[in-house]
Formats: sequence, C-alpha cells, structure tokens
Amino acid sequence: MSRFRVTILGVVFASMTACSSDSSGPGGGGSTLAHDPILFVHGWARTSADWADMIARFKADGWKDDELYAYNYSFLTSNASIADDIRDQVNAILSSTGATKVDIVSHSMGSVSSRYYLRNLGGDAKVDAWVSLGGPNHGTDTADQCPFTPCVEMRIGSAFLAALNSGDETPGFPRYATWWSPCDETINPDTSVPLTGATNRQTSCLGHAQLVTDPVIYQQVRDWIK
Repeated sequence: MSRFRVTILGVVFASMTACSSDSSGPGGGGSTLAHDPILFVHGWARTSADWADMIARFKADGWKDDELYAYNYSFLTSNASIADDIRDQVNAILSSTGATKVDIVSHSMGSVSSRYYLRNLGGDAKVDAWVSLGGPNHGTDTADQCPFTPCVEMRIGSAFLAALNSGDETPGFPRYATWWSPCDETINPDTSVPLTGATNRQTSCLGHAQLVTDPVIYQQVRDWIK
C-alpha cells in the first residue's frame, strides 16, 4: 500500500492507493487483475470521498480493491500541476499491479486536469478509457467568481482551455466519453462538456454532484470502460 501526501493551506491530506497482495508486480508475471484499474479524479474543492457510491457499486459488480483508486489533490494549484499528480498516481498503479493501462473516471475540474495528462504528459499511452462527468471542457461562467489559478483556467476563453482544445480534442489511443446534464448548475453552458471525437451522452435532469452518484450513469460508465 502506498501513501501520497499533499498540503493545502498548511493542512496535510493523506490519501492511499490500495494494493492487493495477490497482484503480480513488475517481474512477477504481469497483472492478474480481471479489469483495468480505475483512477477516480474528483473536482475542484472536492475530495476522493465523492466517489464512495460509485466505488461501492463497482465492488458489488466484481471489481476488487486493487482495481479501484481515488485520491485527494491540491485544488489550489494549476491543472498542469494536478496533471503531474495524476501521472504519478497512474505510474504507481501500473507499477504496483502489473497492469499495462488504467481507466480514468473524472468529475468536473478533474476532467480538464486529466485531459492535460493525456495530451501533454504521455497519458494517452497508459489510459484505455477516459470518462468525464460534468467536465468544464470548454469552460464555465461559474469559474469567473473564483480567483484561484485552476478556476481562471476553467473560465470560458481561457488560454489554458484554448491550448487544451486546439487541434484534436481527443488525441491518442484512449476511448473518450462524456456525460452532461441539462440541469447542471455548475457547468454553464451545459454544452461545455461534450468533446469532438468522444462519445457524448446527455443525462436526465441531474445536478452537478448527482453525476457521480446516479445509478443509471454508473451503469453506463461501467459498461463503457469494460
């Protein structure tokens, strides 16, 4: 079991990734996992606890502890810095499990930081399926009310998003999918979420936080990443 630590305004948050003793690591004959490990990336000012319902559902459907990973990151740093954390998390998961690829399920701002990892840090070669639940992929006007760097990057027309979306919005080998709600109070406009080249799905009338707890979305995400 490995522990990662981040500091936010002087407070240390510790988050752990689970590693089962029956998984073969490097040199141990490869992965014995039945599924690609999943890394869950939460949104701005949120924590890994947001994924409790979805992780419980994955476990009920046969995913093991060493196939499910959620962690906390400093949401006051740039999305590029968060992408560095995601790269480290993915590398640690691959090393400890012997898997060759992971799946990423992201919510809200976690979508743009994980996309940065895919596009700029070699993540496209290490990720099979990528999921965005209510991601501000083309910006949101609610970010205008927040002065912190990652919020500025999520504003409509920001230089960060212009670079992230330039050319191919879904580069490399991963399978990309997004879910967006017509009732999302945080992502405005709602149509900020879909990406060219992705499988884009409109949900029922759900609030922003409900996108990670809704059982129908869970089933769709589960079937997508299989």
